[in-house]
Amino acid sequence: MQALPVRFLAALVACAVSALPLGAEANLTKQDAARFQTKLATINKNALIPSSTAQNRATQVTDAEVNSYLKYEAEIPVGIVEPTLNALGNGRVSGRALVDLDAVRQQKKRGWTDPLGYLTGMLPITASGVLTTKDGMGRFQLESAELSGVTIPKSLVQELLSYYSRTKDNPSGINMDDPFELPARIREIRVAQGTATIVQ
Repeated sequence: MQALPVRFLAALVACAVSALPLGAEANLTKQDAARFQTKLATINKNALIPSSTAQNRATQVTDAEVNSYLKYEAEIPVGIVEPTLNALGNGRVSGRALVDLDAVRQQKKRGWTDPLGYLTGMLPITASGVLTTKDGMGRFQLESAELSGVTIPKSLVQELLSYYSRTKDNPSGINMDDPFELPARIREIRVAQGTATIVQ
């Protein structure tokens, strides 16, 4: 049951690393985390139903449930702290996290024009974009991103994403422009304000 949070949630956290104010974390609870875990189990169970007998099955999750899960249960890559996601409606999502820039900066030699050559420590990154899903495939289009309140280019966001989404099977990490297959036989995700409906 870990395939969904690892591939899907980690990708979104990295892509949309919210509009949530820092104080909003006080509303995150272990009860909401448990609710999301129960819904996650349902989503994975639905994925096992043969296509010939499956009907449209919809599971709605809230920002509070997702962010509580991220806080209390999810395995987040080392170097990403306090990630939050926010459903803005009409497919738009935003995210926020504290990111360790030292680890990324030290992976290669930096020129004087490279902004990562001058950034150190844990800094907050926020981003927003549009998540489009259809027929089991998804795509994320970045709209804007900021690091400590300063607008940053897409290339910098991509470098952070590539670094923090690396795995043994995918050493280059995720390319945010690439379409991706939705896990657990999810057909689409409908993003409304404060909620997302997962359709299988």
